[in-house]
Amino acid sequence: MSEKPVTIYDIAQLVNASAATVSRVLSNSDYPVSSEMRDKIKNAAKQLNYTPNMLGRQLKKNDSMSIGVIIPSISNPFYADVVLGIEEIARNGGYQVLLCNSHQNPKLEAEYLQTLQEKQVKGIILSSISPKKGWLNAYLDKGVKMISIDQRINNRQVYQLGFDYQYGAYLACEYLIQSGHRRIAFLSAALNRPSRLQLHQGYQDAMRKAGIVPLQEWVQISEDCENTAYSSTFEFNNGKELTRKLLMADERPTAVLCCNDLTAAGVINELKEQKVDVPGQLSVIGFDNIDLSQMLTPSLSTVNLPKYQMGVLACRMLMDLMNGSAAAEKEIMLQPEFIPRDSVAKLE
Repeated sequence: MSEKPVTIYDIAQLVNASAATVSRVLSNSDYPVSSEMRDKIKNAAKQLNYTPNMLGRQLKKNDSMSIGVIIPSISNPFYADVVLGIEEIARNGGYQVLLCNSHQNPKLEAEYLQTLQEKQVKGIILSSISPKKGWLNAYLDKGVKMISIDQRINNRQVYQLGFDYQYGAYLACEYLIQSGHRRIAFLSAALNRPSRLQLHQGYQDAMRKAGIVPLQEWVQISEDCENTAYSSTFEFNNGKELTRKLLMADERPTAVLCCNDLTAAGVINELKEQKVDVPGQLSVIGFDNIDLSQMLTPSLSTVNLPKYQMGVLACRMLMDLMNGSAAAEKEIMLQPEFIPRDSVAKLE
């Protein structure tokens, strides 16, 4: 059974002082207390291994030193990299990060927002997967500062920090075309987020510019299943399933662009099981440039997104807003970079 936590009342009893005096000394108040009593109280606190109740102190001052972060999936390395950037800036600024994992569930996302408000968090970094954003107004109207990352929120009170997904997909598809490919497939989870819609648009733009009309069976998009339980292997398994459908096409493509690296990993895995050589018979490109992309065999050509930088910028913007300073830009769009590796073959 754990011991009862030491309180200011225990210290007060030990030094024969009032709890109010102890509180003033330990909170570094300017209230006059003799130097002898200050030393007694500080020594007693050290002797008893006293730990201050920071939450209670913040609630009394109405000055929370915590920020909330809501992401769709902590198991996706993409978001893990973003959170690393957020956490570093927050820690250096004396803030704690309350991390919430919505599990790709809009209802859970809403519940976490309510919880963060109840904890009097004044700033939130949100990657929202909810199709409806109007309910955010209730939080914004109460003065909660909000930064939207990755997924755009059309609200003038929300600062935006995103990636140019459309251009990234265009770069990847253009690379395949320049490598001699014209039968290029596109594989993605449901197009129910701005990022995936932009990826699909970038693919279409590059194909249209090259005068290529893709067959309908080359574009494999998962159905939007709201009630599907999300797991850490969802994207990987989805890549495998979409690959099985793709291989049933009467005319197989020579290359495939995937909506993210985890999907691409599933594609490569399924192709190996089906005895399809990568990149000899089918080239594969991912998106995100997570660490896993370098570990696959063959190493995965992909589009790099500055994920850690996004976390750093998002946290700096949020801290500026909470400190009463307007951010220099209302919206920042970070640019992608194509990373060629071994999963793409050049055709003659």
